[in-house]
Amino acid sequence: MHGTTLNNIEELQKRFECLKQGKESLLTLLEEAEMPELVFNSNAIENSTLTLDETEQILEHQLLPPNSSQREVFEAINLGKVTAYLDVKLQKKEVLSKDMILLVHGTLLSHINDEFAGNFRKTSEYVKVGKHIAPAPEKLPSLIDNLLSDFMDESEHILDRIMLFHLAFEHIHPFLDGNGRVGRALINFQLKSAGYPPIIIRNKEKKDYYEALQAYDAKGNTKPFELIFALLLKESFHKRITYMEGDDIVLLSDLAKDHSVHSPQSISNAAKKQSLSAFRERGRWKIGKNGFTLWEKSHDHSS
Repeated sequence: MHGTTLNNIEELQKRFECLKQGKESLLTLLEEAEMPELVFNSNAIENSTLTLDETEQILEHQLLPPNSSQREVFEAINLGKVTAYLDVKLQKKEVLSKDMILLVHGTLLSHINDEFAGNFRKTSEYVKVGKHIAPAPEKLPSLIDNLLSDFMDESEHILDRIMLFHLAFEHIHPFLDGNGRVGRALINFQLKSAGYPPIIIRNKEKKDYYEALQAYDAKGNTKPFELIFALLLKESFHKRITYMEGDDIVLLSDLAKDHSVHSPQSISNAAKKQSLSAFRERGRWKIGKNGFTLWEKSHDHSS
């Protein structure tokens, strides 16, 4: 990641750092509110049929949806536990390790696949993802060691290292099941360890996400995932900055109706490209009124 994209993210990070002093409790509340959405999306990417509301009921009220499968209920509960476990590790300032990855996997698959929960693939255990056949089990110990070593190499920007770690982790596919959810959980542990906010890779964008992983599997192309990663990180910054600045938050669709100068499509596109400081909550685009006014002024000036 470099050039304008990295500069934009670094500017947002500076604003974020300046604003967060004394607002740590607000940031914690935002993460707690995001938890059901994060869990829902990561499981939905792996074809869970639970809705966001059902996931929220499970995590926050221990209420089981009627006719829900035991596996999907445990997937939601366990991923919530994984996030909590990694937050404890974060508070202790622990660094990512092989043992941590195995514990995350063991927690994720507890009561689902206890036979191989917390274990890398063993001899004769091969996996295929799309057209990609993951490396042989015998190679996993050295591949994971090299992956962790590369991540610790500070010669590259931390965001590049986080992106490359995720792409390589999913390429290696060290487990028989749960690789995607473990990988996405680790992204946020890595981001928060480096002082960045967490991101939510959404099921709605599953196709783009999978194509980005496939581009890396096929030709080592990191650009598609870099684009997704940068947009999601900007969105996470925009959300937190908007809340910390105390801006009046409204639905983007409502503002679009009241500002006929700009078409709803152009406003929607600006949100998706993050040239507009909009963000999603429960799948709906929102924005601070001041943020929208600033975008209007810059948009009018540039046009």
